[in-house]
Amino acid sequence: MAMQETLGTRAPRSSLVNDPVIRGIIYQVLVAAAVIAFFGWIILNTAQNLAAQNKTTGFDFLFRTAGFDISFTLIPWSRTSLYWEAFLAGLLNTLLVAVIGIFFATIIGFALGIARLSSNWLIARVATVYIETIRNIPLLLQLFFWYFAVLKAMPAVRDSFLLPLGVYVNQRGIMVPKPLPDHEFIWVAVAFGICLLAAIAIGVWATRQRTLTGHYPAAIVLAARIANAIVMFALGYLAFALIGTLLPALGQPAVAALGGAVLAGLTFTALRPYAGGFVAFALSWIVLVFLLQGMFAWLPAVVLYVGAALLGLTVGWLTLVRISDTPADDSKFPTALPILVVAGIPLLLYYLIGAELAFEVPELQRFNFRGGVQLPPELVALVFGLAIYTAAFIAENVRGGIRAVSKGQTEAAQSLGLKEGDRLRLVIIPQAMRVIVPPLTSQYLNLTKNSSLGAAIGYPELVNVFMGTTLNQTGKAIEVVALTMAVYLTISLLTSAFMNWYNGRVALVER
Repeated sequence: MAMQETLGTRAPRSSLVNDPVIRGIIYQVLVAAAVIAFFGWIILNTAQNLAAQNKTTGFDFLFRTAGFDISFTLIPWSRTSLYWEAFLAGLLNTLLVAVIGIFFATIIGFALGIARLSSNWLIARVATVYIETIRNIPLLLQLFFWYFAVLKAMPAVRDSFLLPLGVYVNQRGIMVPKPLPDHEFIWVAVAFGICLLAAIAIGVWATRQRTLTGHYPAAIVLAARIANAIVMFALGYLAFALIGTLLPALGQPAVAALGGAVLAGLTFTALRPYAGGFVAFALSWIVLVFLLQGMFAWLPAVVLYVGAALLGLTVGWLTLVRISDTPADDSKFPTALPILVVAGIPLLLYYLIGAELAFEVPELQRFNFRGGVQLPPELVALVFGLAIYTAAFIAENVRGGIRAVSKGQTEAAQSLGLKEGDRLRLVIIPQAMRVIVPPLTSQYLNLTKNSSLGAAIGYPELVNVFMGTTLNQTGKAIEVVALTMAVYLTISLLTSAFMNWYNGRVALVER
């Protein structure tokens, strides 16, 4: 009887206020109402203040004439251009700096991060000093250094430094040749894109076959050897042709072709390292001669030639030793094959269809250079500062990622007989990327947002052009600030989405 009374009695119902679920919903509704009321008050207060000042809102100002100049744009610009074109010009300038800066910061950062862990005492200390110095100096101060102390201290226009390939450097920036492709060149560009995709497909397929069978397919190995010989012939011909600028007898087409053929033939023999060493010596010698002639024109030519030759011999010797330490092995990925596919086929099409890609080299006139493309010192200083500053932080991310990889992985790679470079490339870095990518995304976002500091040195990026000149002329503060904020938010979200996708590709798959 007592049990029946217990089962028939219902538990007492608590108050709704004491129910944690109901109480949580009430709190969220109150907070949401407070936030909506806050923003509503801001909007109403702003509208009342604008009405009191007889100011209107709207984006119709974007279709008015801007009436000001922009020193550097990627699109045609004049005083009759509209404000939306000013917005586009500033946006493109911001994206240009961000893309170039991210590219160089990634390369420098990875090199420094690996160098800081080097077993070589000098290399590790140099990397440490660089990282600890650069990342503790404010970025704005570094931008001032590159702009005022380095680029503005360059020689005047008439005393410009001449670099290889017709590049001039002076206090007005860097002048580079301007490419002038004809109508047929578009087919070469299309062929380059298709060949690039084909080279990636070949690499993926060959790697999968090697994973399944333990070696690359025989057709890939044979094609790689032929491609290696063709690439060596091209490099040898180029080396002899460049040497011909100093020693005309060696620059004759027949002599250059014969020299390239001899070097290509050496790739099938045990003398393969000497062919690579000679090409490295010749190319570095010629490049150094042109570089030193532009920087030290007051020195005698003999001194420059001998100095460049000694440096070139050092580069050639290091290349010879490196190739000798890595003998030809069919188990290694054939690098020459994708290079030949990507570069050789478009080049062959270039000659077959008669396409032409001319370059307009800048020429010094009375007061300035005419022709070519002029990169203003503001752009160069901003790219230098952002890349060098961000690289210091990326280097620390790389160092941390490599440290996160278990030491047992390195010992296992050593037990397989892999050399230090192969251990780093095939074992350590792929595992470290899972740790490196998330903080690397933050550094990319920081570099993009820090590009707004270009306004301090006069670079016409988005903040300078749109939030500076456009806002001052139109007085549309709300619209201009909202558009600028939307741009940086969109760039940040797109960058994060891409890096998250890449992080998912390299993430460790657990079962």
